Amino acid sequence: MKTLIHPTAVIHPQAELHPTVRVGPYAVIGEQVTIGAHTHIGAHVVIEGPTDIGVDNRIFPGAAIGLEPQDLKYKGAASRVRIGDGNQIREYVTINRATEEGEETLLGNNNLLMAYVHVAHNCVLGDNIVIANGVALAGHVEIESRVVVGGVLGIHQFVHIGRLAMLGGMSRVDRDVPPYMLIEGNPSRVRSLNLIGLKRAGMNKDEIALLKKAFRVLYRSSLPLSEALEQLDLLGDDEHLQHLRRFLHLSTGAKRRGPIPGRSKGRHSVESE
Repeated sequence: MKTLIHPTAVIHPQAELHPTVRVGPYAVIGEQVTIGAHTHIGAHVVIEGPTDIGVDNRIFPGAAIGLEPQDLKYKGAASRVRIGDGNQIREYVTINRATEEGEETLLGNNNLLMAYVHVAHNCVLGDNIVIANGVALAGHVEIESRVVVGGVLGIHQFVHIGRLAMLGGMSRVDRDVPPYMLIEGNPSRVRSLNLIGLKRAGMNKDEIALLKKAFRVLYRSSLPLSEALEQLDLLGDDEHLQHLRRFLHLSTGAKRRGPIPGRSKGRHSVESE
């Protein structure tokens, strides 16, 4: 199995690599790194510990994972990066460790991070996320599953992004993105439901129709958010509606940045049918 590791790779003797792991030329793998079966580490990749990487991941040339956070508060704490299974981490992606002792930067399963994506300290990403080229996530960003993030945009620290949302490329994302919504612009605004994403996720017509009603209440009724949330409570107990309500309630709470609003009054509606 030693033939799976290129002779120019530098691997710390305390690193734990499954025998099926492939390591390309000039890769550097440090102490306290654990890598699961059938993961492929490309040329010139740098992985420092403490970092745990699951099975069936592909890490492409030039990526840097597990290095110290770009945070002036960092004082050398034994924080961690933990990565799940089946991810594609493309060229020159950077994923930094968390800041404080015992904290983690987390990446789930089956995600695609395209070239030059930066995942800062303490970020938490779910599963089946696609992040396009040149996206920068600041510290403590949380992204729920099945989100699509367009290219060349920045996400402000502590922002939360709800599941099945879509973020248009080159947007400025400085507030929470509600689940199931499509946002775009500088400043970003909620434009419509992410209908294509909802259909691809297998939602049926009744579920989508209920989310359309919720969208109209939130973004087409001119109600203040507090009153709109009360109206959402009257629409039913569908799982997706419950998740949307819960996300918005939390987003308006302490230590959160609040949700991205819809279009300003008087502007043309872009709701999709």
